[in-house]
Amino acid sequence: MLELSLPVLLMLFLAAALAGWVDAVVGGGGLLLVPALLLGLPQHAPAYALGTNKATAIAGTSFAAVTYARRHPVDVRLALRFGVLACVSSAVGASFATAVSKEVLQPLIMVLLLAVALFVVLRPSFGTQDSGRVASRRRGALALLVAGAGVGFYDGLLGPGTGTFLIIAFVGLLHMTMLSASATAKVVNVGTNLGALVAFSFHGTVLWQLAAAMAVFNIAGSWVGAHMALRRGSGFVRVVLLVVVAALVSRLAYDQWWG
Repeated sequence: MLELSLPVLLMLFLAAALAGWVDAVVGGGGLLLVPALLLGLPQHAPAYALGTNKATAIAGTSFAAVTYARRHPVDVRLALRFGVLACVSSAVGASFATAVSKEVLQPLIMVLLLAVALFVVLRPSFGTQDSGRVASRRRGALALLVAGAGVGFYDGLLGPGTGTFLIIAFVGLLHMTMLSASATAKVVNVGTNLGALVAFSFHGTVLWQLAAAMAVFNIAGSWVGAHMALRRGSGFVRVVLLVVVAALVSRLAYDQWWG
């Protein structure tokens, strides 16, 4: 049994609950949970933080996905199609996690996130209203490539911000509202978490007992976040998305130049 002090456990449980809330609304809970695990488990290799994060997050994400599906219309067939591809891509990404230089990828991710934030700020109506437009087959195929294969691979490789990228892809390419995109992203995110978790489990870098305890708090946070998003609508999701993007960019910048 992993022995941790009470203050460390409380910190990890709080981080798990907050991460569940963020993931349920807009994604990006790994921004909170991975650093917390790295801080709380200094005696373990970073891969244990990544693996334990996936084992914790998949519980809250699955709960949020069910909550959204019950309260908001979700195209289950579309979400599952993306989710299966994302699961496979995430497993591949996790397998390559130690072979790719994060120092090269992080600046590119920061630029992409800043472009996303600027786009959302300059277009206040982006994702807040149903346009009534139906995505063409070409846009559907592009969305499958970007959100299914691309974002899935990224989640296994690095992780933080996966839900955010999925929402932007669904809104921009499939003309969903922020709320519909967030609901669909939860189903897909279950797939990305599952694929990465299988890979990390194969390498033995998951602390299952700790993850099980943290999952209880992650589910509680997800329950609150999902109900708040459903009650407050797409405008609320949009605001949280911008906050998460700003925090994610700040974290990546810190890791890149001062971490």
